[in-house]
Amino acid sequence: MHEHELWLTAWFNDHLAGLANAILGLFHMTAENPARPWENWLVMELLVVAIMMVGAAMLRPRLSVDKPGKFQHLMEVFYGFFKDTMEDVGIEHGEKYVNYFGSLFLFILAMNLIGLIPGLESPTMSWSVPLALALATFLYYNFWGFRNHGVSYLQQFMGPIWWLAPLMIPIEIVSHLARPMSLTIRLYANMFAGEQVTGAFMSAVHLVVPVIFMGLHVFVAFLQAYIFMILAMIYVRGAVSHDH
Repeated sequence: MHEHELWLTAWFNDHLAGLANAILGLFHMTAENPARPWENWLVMELLVVAIMMVGAAMLRPRLSVDKPGKFQHLMEVFYGFFKDTMEDVGIEHGEKYVNYFGSLFLFILAMNLIGLIPGLESPTMSWSVPLALALATFLYYNFWGFRNHGVSYLQQFMGPIWWLAPLMIPIEIVSHLARPMSLTIRLYANMFAGEQVTGAFMSAVHLVVPVIFMGLHVFVAFLQAYIFMILAMIYVRGAVSHDH
């Protein structure tokens, strides 16, 4: 059994180990411990996905122009926040990208906050989750760069003057490849540290001090989701902008 295996992870390993091994087998991969292939971060991530899907399914039939509910009001506030942030960053025609940025923010936020529930932990405490989100963002902004500019998108790597290209191309390549690493380390390190500090104080003292650190944890959760999203917006803006 994995050290510190959560109760939900233990249930997955007791009942769904065969499913996990079968999926890994499709990719010619093998779990480190085939008897316990499920890890906490993956189970927590699936739980967050399930919660978000159930929430979306419950909201959809209740959408109303005349009598919007409280949850719809909340989602509309988030939608406005995403669009305003894109405008502040300088992204034109932000409606094309709002679904990705909104999903990214809410997904990271939910994963950051779920660790406050006793018996659960934030999947962003594992480097695998921030890395996957960072790689998805890397592919996303480069996709839109090529989508908007075609092969001319590669000219952004050459610098403003053609004879600087031999110098600028390696610098730009390294800069772009460093972005996933930067996004990964920033989210992982902050959430891991925050989770450890909150857990330590909650186990050491009671009531007042834990409440303060739980409030700090919520603030960090929102802040890290926002930073990840706005950096993704900046990367997209740089990829699709015609200024370059």
